[in-house]
Amino acid sequence: MVRMIWLVVIFGIVAGLAYIRLAPSDVSRWHRPIGAAEDVDGVGWSARVIPAGGETLSKLHQAMLALPRTELLAGGVGEGRLTYVTRSRIMGFPDYTTIERDGDVIKLYARLRFGRSDLGVNGARLQRVIEAARG
Repeated sequence: MVRMIWLVVIFGIVAGLAYIRLAPSDVSRWHRPIGAAEDVDGVGWSARVIPAGGETLSKLHQAMLALPRTELLAGGVGEGRLTYVTRSRIMGFPDYTTIERDGDVIKLYARLRFGRSDLGVNGARLQRVIEAARG
């Protein structure tokens, strides 16, 4: 009986990890307009607003693609909105980052999909991308 309980627990853990890693990303859920934004860090998310220079959006796009385990989910520079998925190294947890040009500013919004706290990872990622684009 104890052995059966352990097998069920192990199967549940493996199934949960597989779901985290293999669950599809719903573009309509993650690739949305950002709306009002300011420089702020929340629980599980972060936002930044920077001036939109001529090539800033393109430079941010290149900086995001240079990050490890990051891929473009939807959008493009010409569209003015891009959404990326960045996965954590070991567990493969997905974080979503949307970058959007809105007039004379660019809004960046990064958030987690699973869990409650990102331990500051999304805010740190946004700062690295902004610094790389300015560099």
